[in-house]
Amino acid sequence: MSFVNYKTKEINCKIVYYGPGLGGKTTNIQYVYKKSAGENKGEMVSLNSENERTIFFDFLPLDLGEIRGFRTRFHLYTVPGQVFYESSRKLILRGVDGVVFVADSQLERMEANIESLKSLQSNLAEQGYDIEKIPLVFQWNKRDLPNVSSVEDMSLTLNQYQRPEFEGVATKGDGVFTTLKSITKLVLMNLKGGL
Repeated sequence: MSFVNYKTKEINCKIVYYGPGLGGKTTNIQYVYKKSAGENKGEMVSLNSENERTIFFDFLPLDLGEIRGFRTRFHLYTVPGQVFYESSRKLILRGVDGVVFVADSQLERMEANIESLKSLQSNLAEQGYDIEKIPLVFQWNKRDLPNVSSVEDMSLTLNQYQRPEFEGVATKGDGVFTTLKSITKLVLMNLKGGL
């Protein structure tokens, strides 16, 4: 959960973008990084492999205001989408405050979405989190492609938790900040309840 530094009067919150490989997790964070004001963002760290754009994480602290005199900073991470990086997914979820599930809207990617969501649920449970209680939002990405599932089907198949959901085209920035604003709001509400 969030780390409170009383000396610097800072609360650090961790948001993890989770979803199938090449679904748009990294593209979301890259767009946020590109469009964020200079002094409000930290350095972005990206580790690449041959098979996956992001093998470990992307990191981006955002400074988004104060709670009871404490400055809040959000650290955005992505997990590798491919199944054989499961141990990295678990490691990155450690200490998570909120999750953005980025689903690939293409019809042929629905099974990968379902598999990734099951992985999220089990990895959260292994860390002691209940997916029904943790701040979670869904983004239906790649809505600009011709062969996509309907929003209704995406919602019915993946969002049994009835959490906020947004359409997105991360390459163009559509839905990127709306999704981020929603998860940060949920994390802050959760945090305020605990302070």
